[in-house]
Parts: sequence; C-alpha cells; structure tokens
Amino acid sequence: MLRCHTPPQCGRAPLRHHGRLESAPGVAVRCARGAPQVPGLEAASPGHAAATKAEAEAEAARAGGGGARPSLAERLRLGSLLEDGLSYKESFIVRCYEVGINKTATVETIANLLQEVGCNHAQSVGFSTDGFATTTTMRKLGLIWVTNRMHIEIYKYPAWGDVVEIETWCQEDGRIGTRRDWILKDLANGEVIGRATSKWVMMNQNTRRLQRVSDDVRDEVFIHCPKTPRLAFPEENNGSLKKIPILSDPAQYSRLGLVPRRADLDMNQHVNNVTYIGWVLESIPQDIIDTHELQTITLDYRRECQHDDIVDSLTYIEEGEEKSMNGSASSTQHKEERQQFLHCLRFAGNGDEINRGRTVWRKLAR
Repeated sequence: MLRCHTPPQCGRAPLRHHGRLESAPGVAVRCARGAPQVPGLEAASPGHAAATKAEAEAEAARAGGGGARPSLAERLRLGSLLEDGLSYKESFIVRCYEVGINKTATVETIANLLQEVGCNHAQSVGFSTDGFATTTTMRKLGLIWVTNRMHIEIYKYPAWGDVVEIETWCQEDGRIGTRRDWILKDLANGEVIGRATSKWVMMNQNTRRLQRVSDDVRDEVFIHCPKTPRLAFPEENNGSLKKIPILSDPAQYSRLGLVPRRADLDMNQHVNNVTYIGWVLESIPQDIIDTHELQTITLDYRRECQHDDIVDSLTYIEEGEEKSMNGSASSTQHKEERQQFLHCLRFAGNGDEINRGRTVWRKLAR
C-alpha cells in the first residue's frame, strides 16, 4: 500500500507574511485593507500585480459561483496563478528557525515550502481545502491522492533572509496518476537553486485500492494543467527516473526505534512526508553530516505510517559508478567529494518496508 498524506495539490507548514518583514532587504509587506505592497516584486514575478481571469474564475469556484472576496490570507500571500492559469508562483522569506547547522535552509524547510506552494495552488484553482485537495467528483466517489515518489535536487541552499520564488504545476502521468513539479529560484537574481518532482496515484479512501482516473475527474483536474508535457527534469536519464533497489540486511548504518511525535502528523492523521526525510537523515553517518551537504533526495513511498508505529532507519553505501545529476558519468567530482547512499525505513515490529530512498551528498565548500 502507498502512503497517504498531503496530496499533489496540497501541503502543510503554513508560512504567511504578515506585519512588516525586515529580514529581506528591499522587500516589505504591510497589513492593509488591500493587497500587500511588495516593491519590485511584480516585475520579477509575473502575475503578482493583479488578479487574472484565471484567478477570478478560481475565486468564483471557491465561493460556489458567488465571486466572494478572497480571504485575508489570500490577499497577504505573495503568490498567484500565472496569466495562463496553468501554473502558480509564490515567494517565501527564509526565517531564522528554518536554517540548520550550515546556516542555510534545511532540506526539511525546502520540502515544507514545496508542500505549501502546492496547497496554495490547489486553493487558487478551487479544489477542496480539507487536506485532500479533491474535486467534486472525487469527493462523491471517496477518492484521494496518495504519493508514489518524491525527488528533490538542491543546487544552492538559501540562507536566512533570502527570498525564494517557487513555481509549481501539475499534469497527467498515466491512467491512474498525476505529477507535480517545482522550480525554485533566488528571487534576487533569478538563479535556479533547485528543482523537484513528485508522482501521485488515485486511491479509494475506504478500500485503500488504487483506481484509474475517470474521465470526469480528468476533466476537473487537468483543465488546470499544461496541455503539453512540461517537466522540471527534461534531461534524458535524469536522477528522478532512477530506480531504487530492494535492500537487505545488514545495513551499514542504522537508527532504530524512531517514534512519530504528535507534531509529525498531518491534517489527515498520517505521518507527514517531511518527517520521513528527517528519519532517513537520522541514519546518515556523522562524518558525512560534518563534511557534506545533501544535494539530492529520492523517496519511494510504499506504506502508510500511523502515530503509534515504531520505525527503523537503515542506510547503505551505494557502490558503483558515480553519476552526475543528469545521469552522465561525473568527471569533475572525486569520490571523496561525492557520496551516495541507499535508504530503507521499515516497521520495527514486522520489518515491513515503509519507504526506500536514495541520497547524494556533495562536499561542503569551506
């Protein structure tokens, strides 16, 4: 069974900008009766200046056709649909509590931002806000989205006070699935600092069985998606496509007996996917943490995890030819500068696999 949590159109870890923010020079947001004033942001991020036709239609859909005024959160949020209505872009200021030991945002922070912008995208096109981001037909049939795979690549971690702009969109991926992609940029200079993609499948909430996307659901969901394929990772043989093998004992590194905290549960009462990332990192050897930073993480989700489960985190060194991010052999990084691991999270009691993963680490520049 695949793990159910916040769907491709949804997320958690709300990050709202209210009051006056001083942490990012040149960017100020004030509480006011109208929309937030963000000098210079309109030019750097198309679609922030005014509500587009797509936004107006989405607002009307949320209000059941009544065209109600957007909520205070929507007016203060630094994000909107782009003019074609097929993708969504939002900017976030990195807070002091979102940075880690390297004085940059943690991978958990990045993952939370991806979820947040996905959720806000869902709200902007009128999907439900109950934690499942479902359409009308999906709710009638008891259908929800469950995640199958998540792949994140980070080329440069933002620091405290940096402003990150994230664009996201979703699209069809086979008869039972969909995918959501993201591109992360440094708003100050437009540099791409990360990319991510995820795959999702549809499941019956009651039977827990996978189900094909019906034509009715397809019409409701994919009207908001690009009509031709648009991929965050268009390169052939890119890392997001690489399979993760089945792992067997003994693991070279492990962290046993991990227990979900109450704060780890999402609005659907399942362990949130950001917690899984943290659990994977718990069994990384300390010398790697001290000398490297995470460049790529891929997770395949296989089972749901509940609040009373106990989890073991296992890590294995991945042997073989070093690969670069686009799948070609790397000639610029020595073995000691680049480390690659395979991971398994499993239930401590019966040993069933929860998910498996791969991480790639690059040498820290001191």
